[in-house]
Amino acid sequence: MLTAADYRPPAWLRNGHVQSLLSALPPRRLAGERALAAQRPTVEEWLLPAGDATLQAFLHAPADAPPAAIALLLHGWEGSHRSSYVRHAAAALLRRGFAVVTLNFRDHGDTHHLNPEPFHSARLDEVVAAACAVQARLPGLPMGVAGFSLGGNFALRVARAAPDAGLALAHVAAICPVVHGASGLRALETGLPLYHWYFMRKWRASLRAKRERFPGQHRFDEAALSRDMRALTAEMVRQYTAFPDLDAYFDAYAIDGDRLAGLRVPASILMAEDDPVIPVADFAELVLPADARLEISPWGGHCGFILDARLSGFGERWIASRFAATVAGGAAGAAGAAGRLSAA
Repeated sequence: MLTAADYRPPAWLRNGHVQSLLSALPPRRLAGERALAAQRPTVEEWLLPAGDATLQAFLHAPADAPPAAIALLLHGWEGSHRSSYVRHAAAALLRRGFAVVTLNFRDHGDTHHLNPEPFHSARLDEVVAAACAVQARLPGLPMGVAGFSLGGNFALRVARAAPDAGLALAHVAAICPVVHGASGLRALETGLPLYHWYFMRKWRASLRAKRERFPGQHRFDEAALSRDMRALTAEMVRQYTAFPDLDAYFDAYAIDGDRLAGLRVPASILMAEDDPVIPVADFAELVLPADARLEISPWGGHCGFILDARLSGFGERWIASRFAATVAGGAAGAAGAAGRLSAA
């Protein structure tokens, strides 16, 4: 399996800002779309029952043979199934013979019309329910879940909840996962202002879309939307959650300290020391079980891990390598399929 030690980008890519910005720019996204299209998958849209919610997902299935395993991919905050890292990871996994399901969180992608209440990061139950619905639609196949940034945080929490939910997972992988929202917010407030502007631009557009789909129901006017991230998050927590304050909300989806110590799903976490959005110091106090592996690379930025001028990435290869060795390798009675999945 690939490890963080295998990631050695050229000197011009050994900068966290360069990595993060290249990852978010259109050329990387277009490269991901081309890589995914080159696999010629069959694509099917699903609307999944998720408790009181409905979540959108897309099944990408190999065109040439039945899949032997499933990979569920979770995007980051204000990302979607169209995010560059999701597209590249889906292409890499399809090359290994996986069926790939890309899930959109509530109010991500073009899904603002599906649920009246807005997204927040503590809505774990509906993501677990959606993962269970995916497994029910593809019965008998081993399944792994992988996520990026906030999606990595969700992936690890889904894996923690999986045994009690009746969800059978063979592996969970997370790239640059949010460890605690409070420290992530501080990093955005004190770091390069471009990142705060980027996320706020996308979040404000999302909230305007939500208000347009449900006129009269939502109470965030333009004055509220003009606030900075801390003030707007606090207002949304007050209006749309039962949490008493911002600290309680952040605590509700944190994975710091020993919160993952009871994880019963084999786990892999890839982080970059130069991530400008998620503080690498957050990972120092993580208490992980024996079958969880934390790998920290000196380089990679935030969900970047770009390898070269063609904008190919290490992150998608790392996920595919892990899943080929662990998810497909656990398929009962599928030695031949596992060999195919482990090739190339």
